[in-house]
Amino acid sequence: MRSPSSFLRGIRHPEGFHGRGVTNGFFEGWYVKLVSSDMSQRWAVIPGVFRGIGDGAAVDEAFVQVLDGSTGRSWYHRFDPSEFRAAEGRFDVWVGGNHFSPHGARLDLPQLRGDITFTSEFDPWPVTWRRPGIMGWYAAVPFMECYHGIVSFGHSLSGVIDVEGNKTDFAGGRGYVEKDWGRAFPAGYVWMHSNHIEQDSSASLIASVAMIPWMRTAFRGFIVGLKHGGNLYQWATYNKSRETNLRIDDSRVSWQLSGPDGVLTLEAERVRGGLLHAPLRTAMHQRVEETLDAVVHIQHVRDGQVLLDSRGVCAGMEVFGDVDGLLATKTK
Repeated sequence: MRSPSSFLRGIRHPEGFHGRGVTNGFFEGWYVKLVSSDMSQRWAVIPGVFRGIGDGAAVDEAFVQVLDGSTGRSWYHRFDPSEFRAAEGRFDVWVGGNHFSPHGARLDLPQLRGDITFTSEFDPWPVTWRRPGIMGWYAAVPFMECYHGIVSFGHSLSGVIDVEGNKTDFAGGRGYVEKDWGRAFPAGYVWMHSNHIEQDSSASLIASVAMIPWMRTAFRGFIVGLKHGGNLYQWATYNKSRETNLRIDDSRVSWQLSGPDGVLTLEAERVRGGLLHAPLRTAMHQRVEETLDAVVHIQHVRDGQVLLDSRGVCAGMEVFGDVDGLLATKTK
């Protein structure tokens, strides 16, 4: 069980490891996105650890997942839990010979080998005591099923790595890092992200809506951050924003929100992707389809003025689980 001091440290440092003292019923993973300058190479590399309920070491494992966003192929590499280590107060993660930090990524995988350097500083979601990161005050609730953190909205890349036997140059590319930890993924959710937004090369979008267990019931909660023009705009359950529309079908997600930062309209085109593992409470066996090839149309209007009307490409997207239940669940 985590100590109170460890829990408080985790609120201040969502980028760090939150599993110290937790022996079962826990997962943590960091989503590291790597895109080359011409966008022909799009990879997600996800290091993490899972501690299951029941059989102890029989279900515990460290892992590195890999998604090739250009082809939709995916791989899940298991490691002994002893090969995982991570710092609590900073982003510093080792899984076997793979190392991830604000300086870059050292990759020792069958698909990817070599070193990627992060050539600009991370751009995290601000963390204050009043608003501790993307989750707001929910970050301080100790019984949440799943927590979320934005380690970097975007940063520059360099380095030449071996991609399935071919030397590939990532100089001038763009990266992104976010993470999840807790007991299990939500039963139903939509997630999307792009930091390749056509009208603003420094812009970044992260948006998620999910079924949130709460006091023997559940509510539909959402967190959205849109960074452009040097400003971070937020729509979230905790800041009195409201959903005015949410539609999900086989080809598209249509979502509109209003709040203190104006009206945000997202139209995301769904495409097929690769299958990744996601945590249940007993094993990392739940399969989630994820793409790095979606397109998100973004319009941001505030006080009658259109601040952004553009497309996000090379977008990550997941639509998972009980979608009908998600749509039927009331917002808080």
